[in-house]
Amino acid sequence: MTSTDTFADMPVAFQSEPFDPWKIGALRHSLCEHPLLRIEALIALAQRLEPRGLVRTHSDAATAGSSFADAPRLHPNLRGAAATLGDIAHAHAWMSLLNVQSDTIYRGLVDEVLDALKPMVESRDPGMCYRGGWIFVSSPGAVTPFHIDHEHNFILQIAGRKRLYVWDPFDREVVSETAQELFHDRNSRERVLWDESFRARARVFDLEPGDGGYMPSTAGHLVENGDGPSITVSFTYYTDATRRRERLYRGNAQLRRWGMTPTPVGASAARDDAKHALLRAYVGAKSGLQRALGRGVRDTGLAYAPV
Repeated sequence: MTSTDTFADMPVAFQSEPFDPWKIGALRHSLCEHPLLRIEALIALAQRLEPRGLVRTHSDAATAGSSFADAPRLHPNLRGAAATLGDIAHAHAWMSLLNVQSDTIYRGLVDEVLDALKPMVESRDPGMCYRGGWIFVSSPGAVTPFHIDHEHNFILQIAGRKRLYVWDPFDREVVSETAQELFHDRNSRERVLWDESFRARARVFDLEPGDGGYMPSTAGHLVENGDGPSITVSFTYYTDATRRRERLYRGNAQLRRWGMTPTPVGASAARDDAKHALLRAYVGAKSGLQRALGRGVRDTGLAYAPV
């Protein structure tokens, strides 16, 4: 029995490979006709999100090697969200509607999909939390620069075509151990650097409406849009394992600042277990003190990713 047969009633299902939380997978989905993913609905959503700073955009001048963090500044799209989306075929732009779970209407969509997926995810990767939703609307030929993200990600193609490159999250030729440490510790992608030779190491998806891909946490990825406009949606989340991994990398980053050379995450299960126990106790005590002092604390165990 295939994964698709097992989860036939779900809006998202794996095509031929069983779900593994740390392996890239190909998907099919049934969300292409969802009313909240039509361009008119997305324009209305963008008008609600833009005043809150929840729209990210750049021009189609960005390339695979552009800095993901700096692309909006280096390659600005000067049109507003509604104008860009209303003429996306000619806008020469890439646009992301961020954290759509913060919108009352779209939180329902995020929960609709992730609630359906949760039994499958929890059986292999418990502790689903920090839910998020992201909608990408792109002009012909626009590129999402190479980068990594913290969350596990179900990325689904709604309209148009694009090519998605994804790299194994444990491929240290593509994203080094120190790049992982800096990303988890400082949320910096400064050392996540593109090289054209990486293409040969990627898993490549040629996505059409109804297709999708699963990308584990910190899997490097790059997206190149096709010759028409595109709409894509991502449903993201953390789990106990992603939170544990983040703590371990942050701990190693601190050890490196102290002049030590830490054992890479994953190289020794026993060391990781011992290190994580100490880190969890330390982080818990530090967070408790910060709360007592009235200071904000980043909590990746929340039900939804905060804005």
